[in-house]
Amino acid sequence: MGSFEGVIDETRFVAPGILSRSDVAERRAKLAHVVAGEIIPRLMLLHKEVVKAAEPPSEAEIAGLAQRVLSADIAEAARYITLLRDRGLSMERLFVELLEPCARHLGQMWDRDACDFIDVTLGLGRLQKLLAVFNSTHILPALDEKRRVLMLTTPGDQHVFGLSMVTKFLDAGGWRVDSEIGAPLELAGETVGQSWYAVAGLTLGSERHLAQLKAMIAMIRRRSLNPAIGVMVGGPVFSADPGLAKSVGADATAVDAPTAVLTAQKLFDLGALRSWAA
Repeated sequence: MGSFEGVIDETRFVAPGILSRSDVAERRAKLAHVVAGEIIPRLMLLHKEVVKAAEPPSEAEIAGLAQRVLSADIAEAARYITLLRDRGLSMERLFVELLEPCARHLGQMWDRDACDFIDVTLGLGRLQKLLAVFNSTHILPALDEKRRVLMLTTPGDQHVFGLSMVTKFLDAGGWRVDSEIGAPLELAGETVGQSWYAVAGLTLGSERHLAQLKAMIAMIRRRSLNPAIGVMVGGPVFSADPGLAKSVGADATAVDAPTAVLTAQKLFDLGALRSWAA
């Protein structure tokens, strides 16, 4: 992991307009000072404790990873994840119990004004980069142009605010995003049948439209040019009951916009690996 910085281009995971801002270096320096003076000493003490192999990452460890991706020390963040993996945690558990909570933690920091949108975007970009490396999709050719996601609202549903927020974060996170607000079932099928998408994201605000959502997901899978398309869902219904995602035919759900970005990356990686293996 010592040469991690050169493994893949960071611009693949963050919109160029954000990386080109004149204050990015200043932000990194300020965050690095906080990490060096406060976070790392605390984490060094934490690492000296004996941890059982099956124990999930603690809140302190989740916060520690968040600070590391905010500080731009991607190599140290990779070593940090490797340390937790080597104590017996699978990558699936690390995603669910460390990376996804880390994305959520970044979103909470934004909510508390502990960091701004640019900081969160840079941190999410690095989390995506880490996920790609640990899933080995960074070694697969010609993937950059396939980082495309289609965002849809469920027919008849009015949950639009959540979709616009997720779209904002995905766009900043280096994704090419198309949105179809209020698209009927047939139009959604035509869209995925005419253009290649790695991921489809759908929002739902009311259980009254669960049947429509299920029908739309089935249509997307049936008509998609990408047979390995990943489908994620979000909205108040799934925040209250994440288990509903599987019942409507989705692959995953995300509780907020930052975790949606990381979930999209995970689904992209899984689809890329399946396509490569085939």
